[in-house]
Amino acid sequence: MNNACDAHIHVIDPRFAVADGSTPAPGRTLADWQRMAGPLGLSRAVVVQAKVHGTDPACLLDALAQLQGRGRGIAVADTSVSDAQLQRWHAAGVRGLRFSLWNPADAVVSLAMIEPLAQRIAELGWHAQLHMSAEQILEAQGVIRRLPVPVVFDHLGRLPPAAGTAHPAFGFIAERLAAGQAWVKLSGAYLNTRIGAPAYPDASDVACAYLSIAPERLVWGSDWPHVTEAEHPPSDAGLRALLDHWTQSAALTRQVLVDNPARLYGWPL
Repeated sequence: MNNACDAHIHVIDPRFAVADGSTPAPGRTLADWQRMAGPLGLSRAVVVQAKVHGTDPACLLDALAQLQGRGRGIAVADTSVSDAQLQRWHAAGVRGLRFSLWNPADAVVSLAMIEPLAQRIAELGWHAQLHMSAEQILEAQGVIRRLPVPVVFDHLGRLPPAAGTAHPAFGFIAERLAAGQAWVKLSGAYLNTRIGAPAYPDASDVACAYLSIAPERLVWGSDWPHVTEAEHPPSDAGLRALLDHWTQSAALTRQVLVDNPARLYGWPL
């Protein structure tokens, strides 16, 4: 499948300093991802700035340069970022800002930053990528509705596995999808399960529900290199196969891997 996209990876290259001054674990460079992705038929990537790099996009921009047009970036910024910086990042391939608030203890940005930054990136055609718990999403409904940019919900919306689609946040996300105001990343099944691999049936129920509502508003990501799962990393081939299990259709798989990312991130089909 030409131009299949892994829409959620992190690159943590040891050539670039991390916020706490530690030495990054090996096996997390762009070349490492390419060795994993090639056999799975993945040639495009959306590089999401790793939290360990704070608001410094140097590693992200280096990865985009290496990808030579086959990459797009999601940066992390606070309100001190200049318009000139945003323009430079856009030229390099950045297409959105991520707001990872799921764990307040290590959050780099805040809820209060989302709206003012969204106002500034709207003219660039970017989107706001939200990594928030289901409860945080519900609490931020007003802010999310007011944003002048599309919203991308990370990792299936981080719904509690015990509740799944019965959680009120699913209804809110579904409403935003149906209105054409949001996208969802079919990623992080292992973050949304009590049952686990290989089928992740509870997370799979949520993914299939999104596919039934708005298949044209979904993208898939591996979440490589699975920094939260260092002790028991998932099978990347298994995660890719899981998408086929969810879609049950070669045409729908292509839509999620090729057509939808091209529209969201600005690639030619």
